[in-house]
Amino acid sequence: MADKKIGCYICTGCGIGDALDIAALEVVAKKEQKIPVVKNHAMLCGAEGLALIQKDMTGEGVNALVIAACSPREQGEAFRFDTRIMDRVSLRELVVWVHEQADQKDADTFEEDRNMAAGDYLTMGCMRVKKMNAPEPFQDPGFSKDILVVGGGVSGLTAAREIAKAGYKAILVEKSDALGGHVAGMHQVSASKPPYRDPQPNPIGQLIAEVEGFKSIEVIRNGDIINTAGAPGLFDVTIKTPSGDENRRVGALVVATGFKPYDPAKLGHLGHGSSPDVITGLEFEAMAKAGKIVRKSDGQPAKRVAFALCAGQRDAAHLEYCSSACCIASMKQARYVQDAYADGSAYVIFQEIRTPGQMEDFYRGAQDAGTVFIKGDIQKVATGSGGLDLEVKDKLLRSTETLQVDLLVLATGMEPNLDTQDPNVPAPVKPGPETSHTTLNLQYRQGPSLPNLKYGFADSHFICFPYETRRTGIYVAGPARRPMGIAAAMTDASGAALKAIQAVESVARGAAVHPRAGDLSYPSFRVEACTQCKRCTEECPFGAINEDDKGNPLFNPTRCRRCGTCMGACPQKIISFANYSVDMIGSMVKEVTMPEEDDEKPRVLVFCCENDAYPALDMAARNRTPLSTYVRVIPLRCMGSMSLVWIADAMSSGWDGVLLMGCRHGDDYQCHNVRGSALAEIRLSKVSETLKTLQLESARVRMIEVNIMDANVVVDKINQFVEDLSELGPNPFKEF
Repeated sequence: MADKKIGCYICTGCGIGDALDIAALEVVAKKEQKIPVVKNHAMLCGAEGLALIQKDMTGEGVNALVIAACSPREQGEAFRFDTRIMDRVSLRELVVWVHEQADQKDADTFEEDRNMAAGDYLTMGCMRVKKMNAPEPFQDPGFSKDILVVGGGVSGLTAAREIAKAGYKAILVEKSDALGGHVAGMHQVSASKPPYRDPQPNPIGQLIAEVEGFKSIEVIRNGDIINTAGAPGLFDVTIKTPSGDENRRVGALVVATGFKPYDPAKLGHLGHGSSPDVITGLEFEAMAKAGKIVRKSDGQPAKRVAFALCAGQRDAAHLEYCSSACCIASMKQARYVQDAYADGSAYVIFQEIRTPGQMEDFYRGAQDAGTVFIKGDIQKVATGSGGLDLEVKDKLLRSTETLQVDLLVLATGMEPNLDTQDPNVPAPVKPGPETSHTTLNLQYRQGPSLPNLKYGFADSHFICFPYETRRTGIYVAGPARRPMGIAAAMTDASGAALKAIQAVESVARGAAVHPRAGDLSYPSFRVEACTQCKRCTEECPFGAINEDDKGNPLFNPTRCRRCGTCMGACPQKIISFANYSVDMIGSMVKEVTMPEEDDEKPRVLVFCCENDAYPALDMAARNRTPLSTYVRVIPLRCMGSMSLVWIADAMSSGWDGVLLMGCRHGDDYQCHNVRGSALAEIRLSKVSETLKTLQLESARVRMIEVNIMDANVVVDKINQFVEDLSELGPNPFKEF
């Protein structure tokens, strides 16, 4: 930006002016950093302070801002100006609030160190803005805001309805000739309205009628998706129908393919296969809906029915997880028996009963209706005279009893009706119409299926972004995402529909979705300098980069979530963002003036993830937790964007140590960008060679995992690192 004019505005409110030498900070900005417009105000976030900035932008031509005040996580709406070049320098949280208590030899030394910290943060903020350019959002005239919903069960129908109610077009694809999924075969559903005690009429018929009544919902029955190419806003989907292949351009997808019941043939120990009177919950629902609860063996009334919960669930030999809705479904089915026969008896044999929320009232309703609950295990199932003999070990009575019943209903669990693949194993075949065997047949170099999280469920960030997958613009809802009941599935589908709407609207503006929502930047590639190492394509967590025949990166802008992992991966430094680059962070690191070795003022650089570690530091600051005045913090978009160049720059510039604070990774990862923290740790394993070349100790660089809830310990970890560095002595490069 050739005509960039920077304005630096320093807030003196919230105790900043009382704690810091504001005049000295103005000298740093104006004389040392050559910022043309430098001003301070007692309350920058107030009407008068904001008007001051706006006046300079309108009248003085200021078009780039350095706001030195509170944390960038505060007052985001207030400091929203018509400029795409701005940095927020956290003087309040990172300096004033954490440097209130003098831990140095005397008060004068402490004040000096605190002001030096403020000066360094302002220096880095000014350098960041100098190196920053205004991002130009990616635009394409072919963007679509239509949303494709895959699956016509209760989740898919709800998602399509909510999309249409919000004013968008939904294209609903159902692989069979009927809508409704498993719920269409149910007699009644569990309670979703007060007083939550009794089963309620099945709502699926009304939901189907609503969906079919919307002109903005296109329903395609007997449809099979044979190809999904492109990216958010630009997905091109080929749907195979009885009348031929049809193509649709859509902006986002909601995958609501539901569940498949666990194979009861694997439950021989519970009598399945040995007697026709051992059936599944879905088979029992069909009986109840037909109005004939009878023994399958002879058609006689089934007045005594036992329900075996956790049938093949929470068992390492079968499904290791709980399917969430089985307890409630079995209680509902027990009521069918009592409603059908005045002298009917229902027995629920359980390990634990799980009735979250208002379903506790439904549990009480089943008890009051006469359902007998037995905490125990079925040891044996045998065919008796006119029914089944169940040998049940009662865990409460500590005895083994024989229970004679007409039917045994197995509460088999839910498995996702969705194909997924190991995200760490390359796809064995190239996706395409000729390999149509998956749900979506994605045209991604990583393979045709969604990445797997666990147990076959699609990967998502289970803490912060439950609907998301690693494929931007594709959202999973209902039992395809995790086991759940009907009410939860409808709520889940509404959430996924809203996320899909957010995605198409963000893409239309050229903005990123989660976690950097609203970011208009995206990476650029100097392909002429590319060595075809493929690290960017292999390390991108979201499949935003494909390859051409020569191995050069082919970038899909709307798939990108702006984490910068590709930038950190590139050994040639050919990838950068307009407002985030290797050169920018490196320049910030090198711009800070190192005290002389004799001053005994070490400098410790902390790179921290903006999603977890940085918020934890902010929370620690609110608690006024004392942080060493020798520390300087630079937040990164993701630890995956960390470049080893920055560590080399820091060490050669005289920094005494570098601490990386990334998210927790592993099976229960918490990284917003899936594996950025893990990738940073892998890269860091190679840094010892760099330090050895510089004749420095490897202990000067360390990485730790920080959870957003670690506010009570994060400062202690930093201070401990500073203390450990003191044993190594100063960085010898301070002399150069």
